[in-house]
Amino acid sequence: MAVKVLVVDDSGFFRRRVSEILASDGTLQVVGTATNGREAIDQALALKPDVITMDYEMPMMDGITAVRHIMQRCPTPVLMFSSLTHEGARVTLDALDAGAVDYLPKNFEDISRNPDRVKQLLCEKIHTIARSNRRFSAFSAPSTPTAAPTPATAPARSPSAAPAPRPAAAPAGRTAQPAPAAPSTPPKRKAYRLVAIGTSTGGPVALQRVLTQLPANFPAPLVLIQHMPAAFTKAFAERLDKLCKITVKEAEDGDHLRPGLALLAPGGKQMMVDARGMVKILPGDERLNYKPCVDITFGSAAKSFGDKVLAVVLTGMGADGREGARLLKQGGSQVWSQDEASCVIYGMPMAIAKAGLADAVYSLDDIGRHLVEACH
Repeated sequence: MAVKVLVVDDSGFFRRRVSEILASDGTLQVVGTATNGREAIDQALALKPDVITMDYEMPMMDGITAVRHIMQRCPTPVLMFSSLTHEGARVTLDALDAGAVDYLPKNFEDISRNPDRVKQLLCEKIHTIARSNRRFSAFSAPSTPTAAPTPATAPARSPSAAPAPRPAAAPAGRTAQPAPAAPSTPPKRKAYRLVAIGTSTGGPVALQRVLTQLPANFPAPLVLIQHMPAAFTKAFAERLDKLCKITVKEAEDGDHLRPGLALLAPGGKQMMVDARGMVKILPGDERLNYKPCVDITFGSAAKSFGDKVLAVVLTGMGADGREGARLLKQGGSQVWSQDEASCVIYGMPMAIAKAGLADAVYSLDDIGRHLVEACH
């Protein structure tokens, strides 16, 4: 059965081009288009698509407001298009908070210059989030509206406001199943020299959920590896720093690990740590699929800190982190993975679990609490 897609964009050219790309894949079906957020809500309710592609800047109602209403009224996986700028990063992170699953850069030049690559990326993203294990329990949204507000009356949200969970709902086309209980095994307490967290799709929201549970006096240093473009990581680190009690910053070459500080790997580069507790930022190797790469950071932590690392693998596509986790386990360190029920994409955590590398499997909402228990 074809995946039904609703395309939302105020640009006629972009709507047509995206529709053409999707239509060229026989397993995707464009069931409708919309030119603004209010139309998107109406079309989502009427057409019940499996996936929605959404622009941000549109007349009458912007994409973030539309996402909030869609998540309240007919929860549907949303793929945002964003610009690769600092402001574009801020907007995209707001959209993910509102309930969007993932994002792609909106680059007209790439569409013209490299259409085959654009088609591959777009169609892969659509298929992946259509199959996602999304529960739409992520972050704050306005109370269920009776009518879509105009821009003047749309509820404002401060990017630094603390997120509030809302009841989970099953993804479009799927029946909700009871979430399996996380293992009751208490975490292993230890004087960890480093907590390393790797993630990809769904990671911005997942990291926010975990890190906001940590106290300011969290006793271990943290490194964060999130698959993300170079233009986004500084804005993401700033956002986390505003929301969290611990300090969060984009890592720079020569930074030192210290308790209560989380260093986010910069997009487009690789982050390593050495035995002195110093961070090394290296150019992104074009031979590697991921920049930053979880395996590289985990591997350097295994070499530098032996059995004194606690690694956590959160939601994401693929298997990045598995080989680095294997090295950590060989050195005696602990590895946790997020459970399937709370993942947006059960790819990276599944790779850990299937390889038998997980010392514990926890629900997303329990990981922060368990980190505090393990490290204190």
